[in-house]
Amino acid sequence: MRAVLRGLAETLVTAGLLLAFFVGYLAWGTSQYMHQEQGGLQDELEQRWSAARARQAAATTRNGSGGAPGVKAGASAPAEGEALAILRVPRFGASYRYAVIEGVSEEDLRRGPGHYPGTAGPGQVGNMAVAGHRTTYGSPFNRNGDLKRGDRILVDTATATYVYEVTGRVIVRPGETGVIAPVPRKPGRKPVKRMLTLTTCHPKFSAAYRLVVFAELQGRRAPAA
Repeated sequence: MRAVLRGLAETLVTAGLLLAFFVGYLAWGTSQYMHQEQGGLQDELEQRWSAARARQAAATTRNGSGGAPGVKAGASAPAEGEALAILRVPRFGASYRYAVIEGVSEEDLRRGPGHYPGTAGPGQVGNMAVAGHRTTYGSPFNRNGDLKRGDRILVDTATATYVYEVTGRVIVRPGETGVIAPVPRKPGRKPVKRMLTLTTCHPKFSAAYRLVVFAELQGRRAPAA
């Protein structure tokens, strides 16, 4: 009996250590991966933006102060897996800064928040929908439950910073895709507002539901330095 109990105790200790290592990997290892990916994505995005601004400046010089018709820095849509914009939330501090990737596949979301393909782009009429992890891979949306009505969410592009303000939040089942419709929760309606919707798992450490934060564009300003 002692031998059996000793063996059982050793098994439980080993299982506990394996679980601790696994939790450590989820908390630290996946975050390290995401932050490394983010560094490359943000550098790549800034290089693309700098090149686009240079082209626009050159076109403006060639065509006079009015600029060249139809030339817009950063206007081309990124391919899936490429960075689209920078997401910032002042409530979460100055260090909160994530490159938003085009796409919401499992691999995309391991690298950072992902933009739902087919939804509006930054500042456009409609609903710009973005998904992100809450507890692994850097947990970019870990604190989305802390956002309150009136909080600002900033979306940086090559040509402007779009300022959205939180208007509300809901908790829905994963299958309720109407939250990312052009008019949230009203599929088929023609949009007139410029919206931003952030989705993430709820509660923490579970995928049973989705926490959804809605925001509305309040204005735009010069792009962040």
